Amino acid sequence: MKSAEDKDSFLLGPKYRRVAEHLRAEIARGVWGAGTQLPVERDLADALEVSINTLRRAVSELVADGTVQRRQGAGTFVRPRPGPGPGPRRLVGVLVPSTTYYYPRVVEGIRQVLRDSGVGVLLASSKYDLAVERDELRALRETGVDGLLLAPNLHLMPDAQEYVDCLRELPVPYVLLERCPPQPAPDDPTPYVRTDHGGGVCLALRHLRSLGHRRVGHLGRLHTGSADLVARGFDAGSDLLGMEVPEGVSVRRAVWTAEETAAYVRHCADSGVTAVFCLGDRDAASLVVEARRQGLRVPDDLAVVAYDDEVADVGDLPLTAVSPPKTEVGVLAARMLLARMDAGAAAPAERVDLLPRLVVRASCGGTPSAAAPLAAASASPQGATVV
Repeated sequence: MKSAEDKDSFLLGPKYRRVAEHLRAEIARGVWGAGTQLPVERDLADALEVSINTLRRAVSELVADGTVQRRQGAGTFVRPRPGPGPGPRRLVGVLVPSTTYYYPRVVEGIRQVLRDSGVGVLLASSKYDLAVERDELRALRETGVDGLLLAPNLHLMPDAQEYVDCLRELPVPYVLLERCPPQPAPDDPTPYVRTDHGGGVCLALRHLRSLGHRRVGHLGRLHTGSADLVARGFDAGSDLLGMEVPEGVSVRRAVWTAEETAAYVRHCADSGVTAVFCLGDRDAASLVVEARRQGLRVPDDLAVVAYDDEVADVGDLPLTAVSPPKTEVGVLAARMLLARMDAGAAAPAERVDLLPRLVVRASCGGTPSAAAPLAAASASPQGATVV
Protein backbone atom coordinates (compact mmCIF):
# COMPACT_ATOMS: atom_id res chain seq x y z
CA MET A 1 0.00 0.00 0.00
CA LYS A 2 1.55 3.31 -1.07
CA SER A 3 1.81 6.17 1.39
CA ALA A 4 0.41 9.56 0.43
CA GLU A 5 3.95 10.72 -0.43
CA ASP A 6 4.63 7.61 -2.54
CA LYS A 7 1.35 8.08 -4.37
CA ASP A 8 2.43 11.57 -5.45
CA SER A 9 6.04 10.67 -6.27
CA PHE A 10 5.44 10.22 -10.00
CA LEU A 11 4.58 13.88 -10.40
CA LEU A 12 7.24 16.39 -11.42
CA GLY A 13 6.96 20.00 -10.32
CA PRO A 14 3.97 21.18 -8.29
CA LYS A 15 2.00 17.98 -7.79
CA TYR A 16 -1.45 19.46 -7.58
CA ARG A 17 -0.94 21.44 -10.81
CA ARG A 18 -0.05 18.30 -12.72
CA VAL A 19 -3.18 16.65 -11.36
CA ALA A 20 -5.23 19.72 -12.32
CA GLU A 21 -3.83 19.58 -15.87
CA HIS A 22 -4.69 15.89 -16.08
CA LEU A 23 -8.26 16.52 -14.93
CA ARG A 24 -8.66 19.40 -17.42
CA ALA A 25 -7.53 17.12 -20.21
CA GLU A 26 -9.97 14.41 -19.16
CA ILE A 27 -12.82 16.92 -19.06
CA ALA A 28 -11.81 18.27 -22.48
CA ARG A 29 -11.88 14.70 -23.86
CA GLY A 30 -15.43 14.28 -22.57
CA VAL A 31 -14.68 11.77 -19.82
CA TRP A 32 -16.90 13.98 -17.66
CA GLY A 33 -19.35 16.03 -19.68
CA ALA A 34 -20.85 19.39 -18.84
CA GLY A 35 -23.06 19.15 -15.77
CA THR A 36 -21.58 15.78 -14.77
CA GLN A 37 -20.55 15.19 -11.17
CA LEU A 38 -16.92 14.24 -10.57
CA PRO A 39 -16.28 11.04 -8.59
CA VAL A 40 -16.05 11.42 -4.82
CA GLU A 41 -12.65 12.55 -3.54
CA ARG A 42 -11.48 9.21 -2.20
CA ASP A 43 -12.33 7.31 -5.39
CA LEU A 44 -10.76 9.94 -7.63
CA ALA A 45 -7.61 10.19 -5.49
CA ASP A 46 -7.21 6.42 -5.52
CA ALA A 47 -7.72 6.28 -9.29
CA LEU A 48 -5.02 8.91 -9.82
CA GLU A 49 -2.80 7.46 -7.07
CA VAL A 50 -2.43 10.80 -5.32
CA SER A 51 -3.20 11.96 -1.81
CA ILE A 52 -6.49 13.55 -0.82
CA ASN A 53 -4.72 16.85 -0.07
CA THR A 54 -3.12 16.95 -3.51
CA LEU A 55 -6.45 16.18 -5.18
CA ARG A 56 -8.23 18.91 -3.21
CA ARG A 57 -5.64 21.52 -4.24
CA ALA A 58 -5.96 20.40 -7.86
CA VAL A 59 -9.76 20.65 -7.78
CA SER A 60 -9.47 24.09 -6.16
CA GLU A 61 -7.45 25.13 -9.21
CA LEU A 62 -10.28 23.95 -11.46
CA VAL A 63 -12.83 25.80 -9.35
CA ALA A 64 -10.76 28.99 -9.57
CA ASP A 65 -10.51 28.88 -13.37
CA GLY A 66 -14.20 28.01 -13.81
CA THR A 67 -13.72 24.46 -15.10
CA VAL A 68 -15.77 22.92 -12.27
CA GLN A 69 -18.18 24.13 -9.62
CA ARG A 70 -18.56 22.96 -6.03
CA ARG A 71 -22.11 22.66 -4.69
CA GLN A 72 -22.48 22.47 -0.96
CA GLY A 73 -23.72 19.06 0.15
CA ALA A 74 -23.88 17.75 -3.43
CA GLY A 75 -20.35 17.47 -4.84
CA THR A 76 -18.23 18.92 -7.64
CA PHE A 77 -19.67 19.36 -11.14
CA VAL A 78 -18.22 20.18 -14.54
CA ARG A 79 -19.25 23.62 -15.76
CA PRO A 80 -20.54 23.91 -19.33
CA ARG A 81 -17.96 25.26 -21.75
CA PRO A 82 -18.75 28.45 -23.69
CA GLY A 83 -20.03 27.72 -27.15
CA PRO A 84 -18.75 29.16 -30.43
CA GLY A 85 -19.83 32.55 -31.71
CA PRO A 86 -19.62 36.14 -30.58
CA GLY A 87 -22.11 35.86 -27.73
CA PRO A 88 -22.15 33.71 -24.58
CA ARG A 89 -23.59 30.24 -24.92
CA ARG A 90 -27.06 29.77 -23.48
CA LEU A 91 -27.42 27.34 -20.62
CA VAL A 92 -30.36 25.26 -19.35
CA GLY A 93 -30.54 23.77 -15.88
CA VAL A 94 -32.17 20.35 -15.49
CA LEU A 95 -33.27 19.17 -12.04
CA VAL A 96 -34.56 15.59 -11.75
CA PRO A 97 -35.13 13.29 -8.75
CA SER A 98 -32.74 10.59 -9.97
CA THR A 99 -29.97 10.16 -12.53
CA THR A 100 -30.02 6.35 -12.31
CA TYR A 101 -33.69 5.27 -12.64
CA TYR A 102 -36.38 6.41 -15.08
CA TYR A 103 -34.89 9.85 -15.78
CA PRO A 104 -31.71 8.98 -17.74
CA ARG A 105 -33.75 8.53 -20.90
CA VAL A 106 -35.65 11.76 -20.21
CA VAL A 107 -32.31 13.56 -19.89
CA GLU A 108 -31.09 11.87 -23.08
CA GLY A 109 -34.00 13.42 -24.98
CA ILE A 110 -33.26 16.82 -23.46
CA ARG A 111 -29.58 16.61 -24.42
CA GLN A 112 -30.45 15.68 -28.02
CA VAL A 113 -32.49 18.83 -28.55
CA LEU A 114 -30.28 21.25 -26.65
CA ARG A 115 -27.06 19.93 -28.20
CA ASP A 116 -28.47 20.43 -31.69
CA SER A 117 -29.45 23.98 -30.70
CA GLY A 118 -26.03 24.83 -29.27
CA VAL A 119 -27.40 25.14 -25.73
CA GLY A 120 -25.46 23.80 -22.74
CA VAL A 121 -26.97 21.55 -20.07
CA LEU A 122 -26.32 21.68 -16.34
CA LEU A 123 -27.74 18.53 -14.71
CA ALA A 124 -28.60 18.20 -11.03
CA SER A 125 -30.40 15.56 -8.96
CA SER A 126 -32.56 16.11 -5.88
CA LYS A 127 -32.21 12.45 -4.82
CA TYR A 128 -35.88 12.56 -3.73
CA ASP A 129 -34.91 14.92 -0.90
CA LEU A 130 -36.70 18.26 -0.53
CA ALA A 131 -33.74 19.96 1.16
CA VAL A 132 -31.38 18.83 -1.60
CA GLU A 133 -33.94 19.94 -4.19
CA ARG A 134 -34.09 23.43 -2.69
CA ASP A 135 -30.30 23.73 -2.60
CA GLU A 136 -29.82 22.41 -6.14
CA LEU A 137 -32.45 24.77 -7.56
CA ARG A 138 -30.74 27.69 -5.85
CA ALA A 139 -27.36 26.57 -7.18
CA LEU A 140 -28.71 26.33 -10.73
CA ARG A 141 -30.12 29.86 -10.49
CA GLU A 142 -26.87 31.21 -9.09
CA THR A 143 -24.98 29.63 -11.99
CA GLY A 144 -26.93 31.92 -14.31
CA VAL A 145 -28.99 29.46 -16.34
CA ASP A 146 -31.25 30.87 -19.04
CA GLY A 147 -34.04 28.35 -18.49
CA LEU A 148 -35.04 25.44 -16.26
CA LEU A 149 -36.49 21.96 -16.79
CA LEU A 150 -37.81 20.75 -13.46
CA ALA A 151 -39.19 17.50 -12.04
CA PRO A 152 -39.98 18.59 -8.46
CA ASN A 153 -40.87 16.10 -5.73
CA LEU A 154 -44.47 17.29 -5.51
CA HIS A 155 -45.56 14.00 -3.92
CA LEU A 156 -43.37 14.75 -0.88
CA MET A 157 -44.61 18.31 -0.32
CA PRO A 158 -47.30 19.34 2.19
CA ASP A 159 -48.73 21.89 -0.29
CA ALA A 160 -47.63 20.98 -3.78
CA GLN A 161 -49.90 23.48 -5.52
CA GLU A 162 -48.43 26.35 -3.52
CA TYR A 163 -44.95 25.25 -4.60
CA VAL A 164 -46.01 25.17 -8.26
CA ASP A 165 -47.58 28.62 -7.90
CA CYS A 166 -44.34 29.98 -6.43
CA LEU A 167 -42.38 28.76 -9.46
CA ARG A 168 -43.96 31.63 -11.41
CA GLU A 169 -41.63 33.95 -9.52
CA LEU A 170 -38.58 32.37 -11.15
CA PRO A 171 -36.62 34.95 -13.17
CA VAL A 172 -36.18 32.56 -16.13
CA PRO A 173 -38.57 30.44 -18.22
CA TYR A 174 -39.27 26.92 -16.96
CA VAL A 175 -41.12 23.75 -17.95
CA LEU A 176 -42.15 20.89 -15.66
CA LEU A 177 -41.05 17.35 -16.53
CA GLU A 178 -43.37 14.44 -15.65
CA ARG A 179 -45.22 16.77 -13.30
CA CYS A 180 -48.25 19.03 -13.49
CA PRO A 181 -50.10 21.33 -11.07
CA PRO A 182 -52.06 19.07 -8.69
CA GLN A 183 -54.92 21.53 -8.05
CA PRO A 184 -54.66 24.16 -10.75
CA ALA A 185 -56.92 27.13 -11.25
CA PRO A 186 -58.65 27.15 -14.66
CA ASP A 187 -56.15 29.73 -15.90
CA ASP A 188 -53.04 28.13 -14.41
CA PRO A 189 -50.20 29.01 -16.84
CA THR A 190 -47.75 26.30 -15.77
CA PRO A 191 -46.19 24.63 -18.84
CA TYR A 192 -45.49 20.91 -18.59
CA VAL A 193 -44.82 17.70 -20.50
CA ARG A 194 -45.76 14.48 -18.76
CA THR A 195 -46.72 10.86 -19.30
CA ASP A 196 -50.41 10.00 -19.05
CA HIS A 197 -49.83 7.29 -16.44
CA GLY A 198 -53.53 6.60 -15.94
CA GLY A 199 -54.02 6.14 -19.68
CA GLY A 200 -51.14 3.68 -19.75
CA VAL A 201 -52.71 1.58 -17.00
CA CYS A 202 -56.03 1.52 -18.86
CA LEU A 203 -54.21 0.40 -22.01
CA ALA A 204 -52.76 -2.55 -20.08
CA LEU A 205 -56.09 -3.49 -18.52
CA ARG A 206 -57.81 -3.34 -21.89
CA HIS A 207 -55.23 -5.79 -23.22
CA LEU A 208 -55.79 -8.14 -20.27
CA ARG A 209 -59.55 -7.88 -20.83
CA SER A 210 -59.06 -8.88 -24.48
CA LEU A 211 -57.24 -12.01 -23.26
CA GLY A 212 -60.24 -13.04 -21.17
CA HIS A 213 -59.21 -11.81 -17.72
CA ARG A 214 -62.10 -10.60 -15.60
CA ARG A 215 -60.69 -10.62 -12.04
CA VAL A 216 -57.61 -8.44 -11.61
CA GLY A 217 -55.39 -7.14 -8.83
CA HIS A 218 -53.11 -4.15 -8.35
CA LEU A 219 -49.81 -4.47 -6.52
CA GLY A 220 -48.89 -0.81 -6.09
CA ARG A 221 -46.61 1.63 -4.38
CA LEU A 222 -46.90 4.61 -2.06
CA HIS A 223 -44.88 7.82 -2.00
CA THR A 224 -43.54 7.81 -5.56
CA GLY A 225 -44.08 10.46 -8.19
CA SER A 226 -46.45 8.31 -10.26
CA ALA A 227 -48.00 6.05 -7.58
CA ASP A 228 -51.24 7.99 -7.06
CA LEU A 229 -51.79 8.51 -10.78
CA VAL A 230 -51.27 4.82 -11.49
CA ALA A 231 -53.67 3.84 -8.68
CA ARG A 232 -56.36 6.18 -9.96
CA GLY A 233 -55.81 4.85 -13.47
CA PHE A 234 -56.25 1.28 -12.25
CA ASP A 235 -59.51 2.12 -10.47
CA ALA A 236 -60.89 4.05 -13.44
CA GLY A 237 -59.77 1.47 -16.00
CA SER A 238 -61.09 -1.58 -14.17
CA ASP A 239 -64.43 0.18 -13.63
CA LEU A 240 -64.62 1.27 -17.29
CA LEU A 241 -63.90 -2.24 -18.57
CA GLY A 242 -66.19 -4.01 -16.09
CA MET A 243 -63.32 -5.93 -14.44
CA GLU A 244 -63.82 -7.23 -10.93
CA VAL A 245 -61.34 -6.28 -8.22
CA PRO A 246 -61.97 -8.53 -5.20
CA GLU A 247 -61.44 -7.13 -1.74
CA GLY A 248 -57.83 -7.03 -0.64
CA VAL A 249 -56.18 -7.47 -4.06
CA SER A 250 -55.60 -3.77 -4.78
CA VAL A 251 -52.85 -3.03 -2.27
CA ARG A 252 -50.20 -0.29 -2.12
CA ARG A 253 -47.11 -0.19 0.10
CA ALA A 254 -44.08 2.03 0.44
CA VAL A 255 -41.88 -1.07 0.11
CA TRP A 256 -42.94 -4.65 -0.58
CA THR A 257 -41.21 -7.26 1.58
CA ALA A 258 -40.86 -10.88 0.52
CA GLU A 259 -43.37 -11.92 3.19
CA GLU A 260 -45.93 -9.36 2.02
CA THR A 261 -45.54 -10.42 -1.59
CA ALA A 262 -46.05 -14.07 -0.62
CA ALA A 263 -49.22 -13.23 1.32
CA TYR A 264 -50.50 -11.16 -1.60
CA VAL A 265 -50.02 -14.05 -4.06
CA ARG A 266 -51.89 -16.42 -1.76
CA HIS A 267 -54.77 -13.98 -1.43
CA CYS A 268 -54.98 -13.48 -5.19
CA ALA A 269 -55.11 -17.24 -5.73
CA ASP A 270 -57.81 -17.63 -3.08
CA SER A 271 -59.82 -14.77 -4.64
CA GLY A 272 -59.76 -16.15 -8.16
CA VAL A 273 -57.59 -13.34 -9.53
CA THR A 274 -56.01 -14.29 -12.86
CA ALA A 275 -54.02 -11.13 -13.65
CA VAL A 276 -52.11 -8.54 -11.62
CA PHE A 277 -50.92 -5.09 -12.62
CA CYS A 278 -47.72 -4.02 -10.78
CA LEU A 279 -46.20 -0.58 -10.39
CA GLY A 280 -42.52 -1.21 -10.97
CA ASP A 281 -40.60 -3.85 -12.89
CA ARG A 282 -38.75 -5.14 -9.84
CA ASP A 283 -41.92 -5.69 -7.81
CA ALA A 284 -43.46 -7.43 -10.80
CA ALA A 285 -40.42 -9.70 -11.15
CA SER A 286 -40.60 -10.55 -7.43
CA LEU A 287 -44.30 -11.34 -7.83
CA VAL A 288 -43.52 -13.75 -10.68
CA VAL A 289 -40.86 -15.52 -8.62
CA GLU A 290 -43.18 -15.88 -5.64
CA ALA A 291 -46.13 -17.07 -7.76
CA ARG A 292 -43.97 -19.80 -9.25
CA ARG A 293 -42.70 -20.76 -5.81
CA GLN A 294 -46.30 -21.27 -4.73
CA GLY A 295 -46.98 -23.52 -7.72
CA LEU A 296 -48.74 -21.02 -9.96
CA ARG A 297 -47.86 -20.97 -13.64
CA VAL A 298 -47.12 -17.55 -15.12
CA PRO A 299 -48.89 -16.60 -17.32
CA ASP A 300 -51.27 -19.59 -17.43
CA ASP A 301 -52.56 -19.27 -13.87
CA LEU A 302 -51.54 -15.65 -13.22
CA ALA A 303 -50.76 -13.04 -15.87
CA VAL A 304 -48.50 -10.16 -14.82
CA VAL A 305 -48.08 -6.70 -16.34
CA ALA A 306 -45.53 -4.19 -15.03
CA TYR A 307 -45.28 -0.43 -15.20
CA ASP A 308 -42.03 1.44 -16.09
CA ASP A 309 -40.26 -0.92 -18.54
CA GLU A 310 -36.82 -0.15 -17.11
CA VAL A 311 -35.64 -3.75 -16.64
CA ALA A 312 -38.78 -5.65 -17.67
CA ASP A 313 -37.06 -7.56 -20.46
CA VAL A 314 -33.98 -8.86 -18.62
CA GLY A 315 -35.40 -11.76 -16.57
CA ASP A 316 -35.86 -15.37 -17.64
CA LEU A 317 -39.56 -14.53 -18.13
CA PRO A 318 -39.68 -11.14 -19.91
CA LEU A 319 -42.42 -8.95 -18.49
CA THR A 320 -45.20 -7.33 -20.44
CA ALA A 321 -44.91 -3.69 -19.46
CA VAL A 322 -46.37 -0.24 -19.88
CA SER A 323 -43.50 1.81 -21.31
CA PRO A 324 -43.64 5.57 -20.68
CA PRO A 325 -42.27 7.66 -23.57
CA LYS A 326 -39.33 8.94 -21.53
CA THR A 327 -37.10 10.15 -24.34
CA GLU A 328 -40.04 11.86 -26.03
CA VAL A 329 -40.91 13.65 -22.78
CA GLY A 330 -37.39 15.08 -22.70
CA VAL A 331 -37.44 16.05 -26.36
CA LEU A 332 -40.78 17.87 -26.20
CA ALA A 333 -39.98 19.59 -22.90
CA ALA A 334 -36.66 20.88 -24.26
CA ARG A 335 -38.32 22.18 -27.41
CA MET A 336 -41.03 23.83 -25.34
CA LEU A 337 -38.47 25.52 -23.12
CA LEU A 338 -36.43 26.81 -26.07
CA ALA A 339 -39.59 28.32 -27.54
CA ARG A 340 -40.32 30.04 -24.24
CA MET A 341 -36.74 31.28 -23.97
CA ASP A 342 -37.03 32.79 -27.46
CA ALA A 343 -40.56 34.22 -27.18
CA GLY A 344 -40.47 35.40 -23.58
CA ALA A 345 -43.80 36.47 -22.11
CA ALA A 346 -45.50 36.02 -25.48
CA ALA A 347 -45.01 32.23 -25.38
CA PRO A 348 -48.26 30.28 -24.97
CA ALA A 349 -48.71 28.05 -21.92
CA GLU A 350 -48.52 24.54 -23.36
CA ARG A 351 -49.66 21.40 -21.52
CA VAL A 352 -48.73 18.07 -23.08
CA ASP A 353 -49.80 14.57 -22.02
CA LEU A 354 -48.18 11.61 -23.79
CA LEU A 355 -49.77 8.16 -23.81
CA PRO A 356 -47.36 5.29 -23.02
CA ARG A 357 -46.94 2.18 -25.15
CA LEU A 358 -47.78 -1.35 -24.08
CA VAL A 359 -44.92 -3.76 -24.83
CA VAL A 360 -46.34 -7.29 -24.82
CA ARG A 361 -43.91 -9.99 -23.73
CA ALA A 362 -44.20 -13.45 -22.16
CA SER A 363 -45.65 -12.66 -18.73
CA CYS A 364 -49.20 -11.99 -19.88
CA GLY A 365 -49.59 -14.94 -22.20
CA GLY A 366 -50.83 -13.48 -25.44
CA THR A 367 -50.88 -10.79 -28.07
CA PRO A 368 -53.86 -8.50 -28.61
CA SER A 369 -56.82 -10.26 -30.17
CA ALA A 370 -58.04 -9.03 -33.55
CA ALA A 371 -61.30 -7.88 -31.99
CA ALA A 372 -59.69 -5.89 -29.20
CA PRO A 373 -60.14 -2.10 -29.59
CA LEU A 374 -56.41 -1.41 -29.47
CA ALA A 375 -53.98 0.58 -31.56
CA ALA A 376 -52.19 -1.28 -34.36
CA ALA A 377 -49.35 -3.50 -33.17
CA SER A 378 -45.97 -4.06 -34.78
CA ALA A 379 -43.02 -6.30 -34.05
CA SER A 380 -40.31 -4.71 -31.93
CA PRO A 381 -36.60 -5.50 -32.21
CA GLN A 382 -36.85 -7.57 -29.03
CA GLY A 383 -39.55 -9.76 -30.55
CA ALA A 384 -42.17 -8.18 -28.31
CA THR A 385 -45.42 -6.68 -29.51
CA VAL A 386 -45.75 -2.93 -29.12
CA VAL A 387 -49.24 -1.49 -28.74
